Amino acid sequence: MQDEPTKRARELRRDGSRAERICWELLRDRRMGGVKCRRQHAIGPYFADYASVSRKLVIEIDGDHHAFQVEADARRTAAMEREGWRVLRFWANHVVQNRDGVWAEIEQVISNPPHPTSPPRGRGA
Repeated sequence: MQDEPTKRARELRRDGSRAERICWELLRDRRMGGVKCRRQHAIGPYFADYASVSRKLVIEIDGDHHAFQVEADARRTAAMEREGWRVLRFWANHVVQNRDGVWAEIEQVISNPPHPTSPPRGRGA
């Protein structure tokens, strides 16, 4: 029997919107600079639409209903950022109408990882 987070993630992947399917086509199979991305990746109590664990990058696709949950989305983004993730948000209609622009923006962020905020640990630190 699968656990609840796994079950929920599978449901979210299965029921994805057109914009989410388009975005996944851009990100899957390490197409974005060789960086592996996951769909519906659990971060705390939330599921990121897409996440690159190696880059600590979350990509969220917001449908029309997000216009009515701005505060909830802000709390969600803040929670992920506290965990060290960078969060990119795109409106679903923007993904559908301008996939090349979305690709370019994601590619720019992926190719320019943030500088570490603390010194590296381990030998010589």
